Amino acid sequence: MDSPRIGVFGAGHFGRFHTLKLRAATGASLAGLHDADPARAAQVAMEAGCPALPAEALLAACDAVVIATPTLFHARLAEAALKAGKHVFVEKPITATLAEADALIALAAERRLVLMVGQIERHSAAIRTLRESLGGRRLVSLEAARVAPFRPRSLDVSVVLDLMIHDLDLILSLVPAPLAEVRAVGGSLMTALPDWAVAQLRFEDGTQAQVTASRVAVGLERKLRLLGPEGEMRVDFLARSLEFLAPGGEEPVEAMPGWGLTRRSWVDHDSLEAEQAAFVAAIRDGTPREANGAQGRAALDAALRVEAALT
Repeated sequence: MDSPRIGVFGAGHFGRFHTLKLRAATGASLAGLHDADPARAAQVAMEAGCPALPAEALLAACDAVVIATPTLFHARLAEAALKAGKHVFVEKPITATLAEADALIALAAERRLVLMVGQIERHSAAIRTLRESLGGRRLVSLEAARVAPFRPRSLDVSVVLDLMIHDLDLILSLVPAPLAEVRAVGGSLMTALPDWAVAQLRFEDGTQAQVTASRVAVGLERKLRLLGPEGEMRVDFLARSLEFLAPGGEEPVEAMPGWGLTRRSWVDHDSLEAEQAAFVAAIRDGTPREANGAQGRAALDAALRVEAALT
């Protein structure tokens, strides 16, 4: 399929961004969009220069869909699209329940269709630099923090499914062992759902992680600290800085003979554009590792375990 026609379901915050990016996407064409609010759909469609269509008409007009609606509707819309023979990109979390996720994964496999979950951080320059710097080094402890001031959006899910799920997905990809135990505390301040949470994770190989997320914080913070037998790595994603203290590092540390500090930075690119390009590539050229829904299901599983452990 040389130029897949892609339709967008949902014209909210992320739906609008998807629509505008797809308008200029290389290797794809924008078939149109649909939203439950006709006025909002018309507004974004005018901005993007595409038609606002009823759901059935949009599904008929496209080869693939982007689902950027509230999570409650993910399973129903994705199921309808897959049954209609359309490839599916669905924003995180993949669905509201694991049973729904499993059903979509099975359906996509049965129909030999792409099912990709919008874990946008996987496509960032920061994570690419982190993985390149880390190599295959073993980790024993990870600490992640992702906090932001309150903004009245994505309030249909808890902070765990809104923000923490990104770091859970990253940690799951860095630790090869299964997740064994989850403990968590959290609370609600501005909504009926948890607005902040701190989770402690233990993996079967003994690796441990602590993950903090808040959408009611004083300011922005996004950091990651990794510890292992070969040293310490600290990443400040907002400052675009990575520091790695390890044997043979580039800047010798006087008090630690043979050890040195290596510093890295990166130039940000458009992660959404890169994510859409991966979706188009999966449709055209085959299915990459993250395009079968499995990683989205794993991240959802971890997030739901954190929610269940909240005290």
